[in-house]
Amino acid sequence: MGSGKAKARRCAMNARDPHIGNPDAPPFVFVIDADASVRESFEVLILSAGWRARTCGSAREFLEHSRARVPSCLVVNPWLPDIDGLDLQQRVAADRDELPIVFVAEYGDVPTAVRAMKAGAVDFLTKPFHEGPLVAAISDAIERSRAALKHVAQLQDLSERHARLTPREREVMALVTAGRLNKQMAADLGISEITVKAHRGRMMRKMRAHSLAPLVDMAARLGVRATIATVPPSRACQEGVDRHLCPLDLG
Repeated sequence: MGSGKAKARRCAMNARDPHIGNPDAPPFVFVIDADASVRESFEVLILSAGWRARTCGSAREFLEHSRARVPSCLVVNPWLPDIDGLDLQQRVAADRDELPIVFVAEYGDVPTAVRAMKAGAVDFLTKPFHEGPLVAAISDAIERSRAALKHVAQLQDLSERHARLTPREREVMALVTAGRLNKQMAADLGISEITVKAHRGRMMRKMRAHSLAPLVDMAARLGVRATIATVPPSRACQEGVDRHLCPLDLG
């Protein structure tokens, strides 16, 4: 039997893995089962299907390690010696929602299976079973994980673009996606319509939005909401915003 360190190496992700964070990376399949022979048989099956495998002897051993952040899934016995499989499912859903679960039980238990499926499990298989259904369930789980990671990556990219906007450009984006016209935004922000158009153009380029429709979609995904409040025109001049475009103060 291997040492505890050897077990940890089997279960852990390599922190230097160049695929970390890549939705198109080769998938990982994690297996949790107290029976070493079961883990070994699953590992052989997983490797033969072309996926990478990590095996753990307990739920705690699995939870000690960082999230995979590559397409992955968890194949787990619902009756583990340390943590109940359904409790583990709740922890994974809260902390690693990009990691779908396939349960493989030694015997049928309808109430447990129903609870697991209602909580989002990809499948609940009972022994004995053919390899085909398990491979199909793992494949489905990996595709769900890949889609979740792509969504996270896209949202992160949008967030980074939005973070590069100036405060004024963010205001303009919020107002544009709320349906405000240039003239209305000028009144809302206390700046000239020409200045609004300049901010709008820069904002569209930074967000890589070629038209209003994709910009509205971006705003919805980012949770951008407009707070419309009128600003006296003189305030923009006082703040030094395009001073040459501010109306002359003849008073």
